[in-house]
Amino acid sequence: MNAIEPAVRLHVGARERVFSSERLGWSGFDAELVNVGAGVHRIPAMSAHRIGMHFGAPVTAHCRCDGQRMSRVQTEGDVDVIPAGLDGQWSDDADCTILRVGFTDEFAQRTLSELGRRGTNARIMPRFQWRDSRFQHLAWALRSELEAAQASDALYAESLCVAMIVRIAEGDGAFDTKSTKPTLNRRIAMRVVDYIDAHLDARLTLAELADVAALSVPHFKVLFRATFHVPVHRYVVEKRIERAKLLLMQNRFPVSQIALDCGFAHASHLAHWMKRVLGVTPTEIVNSN
Repeated sequence: MNAIEPAVRLHVGARERVFSSERLGWSGFDAELVNVGAGVHRIPAMSAHRIGMHFGAPVTAHCRCDGQRMSRVQTEGDVDVIPAGLDGQWSDDADCTILRVGFTDEFAQRTLSELGRRGTNARIMPRFQWRDSRFQHLAWALRSELEAAQASDALYAESLCVAMIVRIAEGDGAFDTKSTKPTLNRRIAMRVVDYIDAHLDARLTLAELADVAALSVPHFKVLFRATFHVPVHRYVVEKRIERAKLLLMQNRFPVSQIALDCGFAHASHLAHWMKRVLGVTPTEIVNSN
């Protein structure tokens, strides 16, 4: 579990983590679900970009950031985007829950620099009480990853965070995607497939696979899905399950070893995904064989 037991009652201005990505092995980004107590919260400038989305009942909030002051009623789905280097102060009149997502500047700039002809001019700008339905769906999916008893492959979380950055920039009209090809050509597609097959036991990343295809991460995600009709992370998981099934049918190795050899964290992680994708458990496959 990723849960951290929340306090029964928050102190004034207190922050209590409910779920955190701390132990999930994410690189370049992180997330946490935080219960925030009513009162004043001063947030110092940080080297990472921060995004906060409000969950739960509306609260009246007064904020100061980047020379701006505003009072507003914060409702579920409202998003604040605080770029690296900016501090701020928030004062809420009631307790609330925030999904906080952070990106290192290197992670963000690598994504922004790959967004197309105008992508090099894109940058993360401050936003306050921003509402965007597509971004909200991404945030809900990331929250589900934090709350899940068995988290998905880290590649999935990385895909969500890349999509978040793309959506923030896209909302500003910061790049042009018209030059994107509809699908991967056969040679590149086979090169990526061969690379995935040869590294199923390793921790794969979007940047690594995009480099194999000689594409930017955002373009690679779009072209891969158009070519294989599934997101990258889903394709990788299904390939890992396919290999695990073959090894289980041979009945030569213990389930725990097969799980590690196929890129799963442990046997229960394999069982979770095998049940979800195939509808059967590793034990059932071994017994039926």
